[in-house]
Amino acid sequence: MSLAAFTAVATATLLLCIVTSPERDDLEEFYTGFGRLTPMRNGLAIAGDYISAATVLTTTGIIALVGYDGVVLALSTALSLTLLMFLLAEPLRNAGLFTLGDVLARRMPGRAARTAACAVTLAALVPLMLVQLAGAGDLLAFLLGFSDETFKTVCVVGVGALMISYAAIGGMKGTAVIQIFKMVMLLGSGVAVAAVILYRFDWDPGALLAEAAHRSGAGRAYLTSGLQFTGSAFPRLDMISAELTVVLGGATLPHVTMRMNTARNAREVRRSMSWAVSAVGVFMLVVAVLGVGAAALVGRTGIVSASAQGSTAFLLGARAAFGRTLSTAEALLFTAVTTAIFLTLLASVAGMILACANSLAHDVFAYGRRAREPRGELKAARVSALAVGGAAVLLATLVQHRNVQPLTTLSFCLGASALAPALVYSLFWRRYTRAGLLWTLLGGTTACLVLMAGSNLVSGSPGSAFPGHDLNWFPFTTTGIVSIPLGFLLGWLGTVLTPPGRAARQRQQYEAVETWILAGAPAAAPDGRTGPRPPGTG
Repeated sequence: MSLAAFTAVATATLLLCIVTSPERDDLEEFYTGFGRLTPMRNGLAIAGDYISAATVLTTTGIIALVGYDGVVLALSTALSLTLLMFLLAEPLRNAGLFTLGDVLARRMPGRAARTAACAVTLAALVPLMLVQLAGAGDLLAFLLGFSDETFKTVCVVGVGALMISYAAIGGMKGTAVIQIFKMVMLLGSGVAVAAVILYRFDWDPGALLAEAAHRSGAGRAYLTSGLQFTGSAFPRLDMISAELTVVLGGATLPHVTMRMNTARNAREVRRSMSWAVSAVGVFMLVVAVLGVGAAALVGRTGIVSASAQGSTAFLLGARAAFGRTLSTAEALLFTAVTTAIFLTLLASVAGMILACANSLAHDVFAYGRRAREPRGELKAARVSALAVGGAAVLLATLVQHRNVQPLTTLSFCLGASALAPALVYSLFWRRYTRAGLLWTLLGGTTACLVLMAGSNLVSGSPGSAFPGHDLNWFPFTTTGIVSIPLGFLLGWLGTVLTPPGRAARQRQQYEAVETWILAGAPAAAPDGRTGPRPPGTG
């Protein structure tokens, strides 16, 4: 039944992408879909891009294995999108056009800002793509009952090809339709299964938590803070670092911020974000119930035997909720859950491929040419989608037999340490200079890569990516507690070291577009008139 459902969903979503693909060679239609989505649909699409398969499976697994700390992680995930809504969403919509490079070049025109933005976009999203592509083989093998390694590799290649098709054919509008479909299925099936789990415990959350603590192997510690980082030298600081990384990094990743450009105006982006935050908040509650339910119904031993990191806890908890035998209705509901996870894999990576391809085509290949032919840039975007997706599939087949958790952590660390400081400074600090921006992006990225290489996620522990080696010198699991302050510090340092004359000119460039970025007020055009887009876009 699962195989038939997966095939039907893959066929239907591919047809939807073809039907909603750009009707002509129009860049705005491919990059933003002309902002035709209503706030509710756009909000669901934003939530769909934000909730990746890695987020669903990893967060549920952490809740199932460590309890309280996992629930705090789920709350941090919802808080991150709330922070985006209140602090960055409107300025991003006002400053942006198609990509992250457009936002940064709004006040700092030039190739340097765009090239650096593209480099960090690739560095932040490719690892997250690898995690989900590598997990696609294991997940489909688990669901379909296969264990052959060749079958897993074929699944990775097949799923990757489908994701590339979504991005290259559908563009922003096509992937938005898939994201909406995904969120509806995730929320619908998730709420239904969460209700079944609560029903099994007579709608008593206390009884559910007590049973989860009993079968977790940790007892009362399951319900208190600190279980996740018991092996750390500084468990409290390690937890603060992890939560700070999620809060600042999750909502600043480029495939999420680019969705701000699909709203027609600032009012529409506010309404869209309200829907997105509501959808993510409800789904995080569902994830918490399913994670605790998996611990209560399956137990730690059963979860770890299927996956050491607990990545199958979402599905194990859903299956266990129905008991030993399934009625027809229960079998259909479980199939809906598995199909929703499969669709989450497809939609998440498609959105990331599209973000990388758009940045390559718009910020690197098209920028600086005298004549920007829309057809040529559109072709470059589609070729870039094929190149990025193909490279990701190839790399995923090479890392699929290793623990890929460090790659997920790396993506969020890059978002928090390089992209978050760059966006905050670029949108709100008048004195910020081009040198400060480059120091933030490149320095923050370098710091994350160096520190992550020395963490226990990469080596030095049985669950690391390279358990046979011990290069562990960094005492924290995530780099955020060091790299986030460093990213902000480098931006400040690069700015204050900029020669005064150059800094004054760049401040004037920001002041020329400040009212547009912060309030959406029309800025003066070079000929003295006002218009919907300020000068200096690059």
